Amino acid sequence: MPPGIESVRARSHLRRSEATALVELAAAASLEGRLQEGPIAGPSEDGLNARGCRLSEEVAFSSRKGSVLALSLRRCELMSLGDSLVRLPRLRQLDLAGNRLSELPGSIGVLLDLQALYLDQNRLRSLPGFLRGLVRLRELHLDDNLLGFLPAGIGRLKRLRRLSVRGNRLISIPQSLGGLRSLKDLSLGKNRLTSLPPSLWRLTGLEALNLGENRLSSLSAEIRRLTRLRSLDLGHNDLISVPAELFRLAGLSDYLYLHDNRLTSLPKALGNLVALRYLNLSDNRLRTLPDTIGNLTSLRELRLSGNRLVALPPALGGLSALQELHLGNNELASIPLSVGKLGRLRELRLANNRLTSLPESIGALTRLSRLELRNNCLTGLPDSLANLKSLAELDLRANRLVSLPARIADLPSLQKLDVRWNKLSALPTWVKELEQRGCTVWR
Repeated sequence: MPPGIESVRARSHLRRSEATALVELAAAASLEGRLQEGPIAGPSEDGLNARGCRLSEEVAFSSRKGSVLALSLRRCELMSLGDSLVRLPRLRQLDLAGNRLSELPGSIGVLLDLQALYLDQNRLRSLPGFLRGLVRLRELHLDDNLLGFLPAGIGRLKRLRRLSVRGNRLISIPQSLGGLRSLKDLSLGKNRLTSLPPSLWRLTGLEALNLGENRLSSLSAEIRRLTRLRSLDLGHNDLISVPAELFRLAGLSDYLYLHDNRLTSLPKALGNLVALRYLNLSDNRLRTLPDTIGNLTSLRELRLSGNRLVALPPALGGLSALQELHLGNNELASIPLSVGKLGRLRELRLANNRLTSLPESIGALTRLSRLELRNNCLTGLPDSLANLKSLAELDLRANRLVSLPARIADLPSLQKLDVRWNKLSALPTWVKELEQRGCTVWR
């Protein structure tokens, strides 16, 4: 009998067979007593399948009524597992993330009560057929492995609510995936997908879908069926256009990533996303924006950097909840007067454009804390700049300024001022006053 079994039983009130299994697993992983009983990071046994209810310790277990319910052996350098798991029949959560497993032991296949299985950051190239028998599984995490395909049998996991296969080598998705009608969160990002099966659009219960960092060049209009989506990631693909039906998913409220594609325009249907809070359209080929963008009154962060924008619609001023606006690396020669209506704006980034002036209305942005204007063509600054009482950082690098307005010295919150690479005829005396009060000035 392996040493330590009775002490594990006494400490945790486990059945002898389960205590034996834990001692054997600890020995296999050379844990030297690290395997201790700890709390689940959640409210109760019934919450084992809930998001966030993972054992907080890397090496730990949790038990109830003499049986182990959750086991974590994260980052233990495991290359294989024996048959000890068969003696943990009531196991509901098994965390083997961050090991060196190239295949899974058949003993996992007998854990019929398993609800959450974490296998992220291993070396798995394929999945065994026995996984389809884990019909109570609700979470399956397979990120950062070497998987080239998913078995068709995965469609039998009818209770699965979360499936994460990000960072693998998938080139296709089985049609059977469309049978996972309980699925709410699906992550297929950072793979090698060039197309998606029509069955994917049958997952009408999805609330979060990650398809980012693939090789998708088109998107089906059938995406309109995913009416419960709150979050959608399509960034880092090869999309030339997206169907208008995407922008009719009015339930999108958390985020929409479309950055790093090849989009040249956006449909007016964009204005339907009235609940959306985060929109990333950076690094595309957009030259204009539809006026309907002003309808996005819930938007808090808008990223448009790295496009070919030559102008902004006045309707932009309708984004009443906006806190961050990123417009760097475009071809803007001006910004509309309506920018002054963005009363909640905290960050305005306009670096690497062609701005020759700023509107006086910018002084209405009294909550603005960061204003980035480097690498433009500014020859002067509006007097209203002095009204930016919350401004902490002002970046004026590489413009065409020959003088600075004295009222910059009156900005009470200014902590950093950068005026390098301008043509200042002389450095104002008030610069020293700014430095004396603690403001960093780069000149």
